[in-house]
Amino acid sequence: MRIATWNVNSLRSRITRVEAFLERHDVDVLAVQETKAKIDQLPLMGLQSMGYDVAAAGISQWNGVAIISRVGLDDVRVGFPGMPGWGDAQEQEARAVGALCGAKDGRGGVRIWSLYVPNGRKPGDPHYVYKLDWLARLREAAQAWRDEDTALVGDWNVAPFDEDVFDMAQFKNSTHVTPAERAAFHAFVEDGYADVVRPFAPGPEVYTYWDYFRNRYERNRGLRIDFVLGSPSLAQRVTGAFIDREERAGTGASDHAPVVVDLADG
Repeated sequence: MRIATWNVNSLRSRITRVEAFLERHDVDVLAVQETKAKIDQLPLMGLQSMGYDVAAAGISQWNGVAIISRVGLDDVRVGFPGMPGWGDAQEQEARAVGALCGAKDGRGGVRIWSLYVPNGRKPGDPHYVYKLDWLARLREAAQAWRDEDTALVGDWNVAPFDEDVFDMAQFKNSTHVTPAERAAFHAFVEDGYADVVRPFAPGPEVYTYWDYFRNRYERNRGLRIDFVLGSPSLAQRVTGAFIDREERAGTGASDHAPVVVDLADG
């Protein structure tokens, strides 16, 4: 099974690129983030004609997540237990959707979670506190999935190591690199989840995100913030992985590159 994750920065704006990416890399399951649309606004006809089913969560032009699968979508879950909300009403945002993909007769398969972790804005901001709480509640929920073949994938908005940042001096007062955020990310590893891509695409200067600002892609001034964390049994099935850096190039590209992982049969 080949799975991938990609913050597309608007599925409606980049549906042609998404369809071409799926075909070019023969992807079985794609988790997407920042779909930026309500569910009834998503452009699904082309994907469906290609043999893909879609499970999505989207309530406005912000955030939004989806799982696009041609190997089945079972036990779809929108949001995880204890997921905190944001805003005056503390409503849950569209930041997590999970599904069992590749199951046969209701058994086996991989539980894939498409995750769009809150940005945090700046240290000390209420949104930063929300981000840390969101990650803590996700960690609690993920402990129950650890004994399954589980992939926690998406835009984590955390650069866990200095080598994941093009210039740490520029980020010394920014989110994504604070000790608390990094500790929240590393807690998943301490619980048994593994970054299954890094062994196949080691750093430094291997990134998944480049701001549109000042030609940062062309200058390779990026961040590594998109990850596939696999449970112990899932990690043992990984046979390869890569970051499709070239998908960030060209007119109309997302500011993130897709991350692709190959799994042996379970």
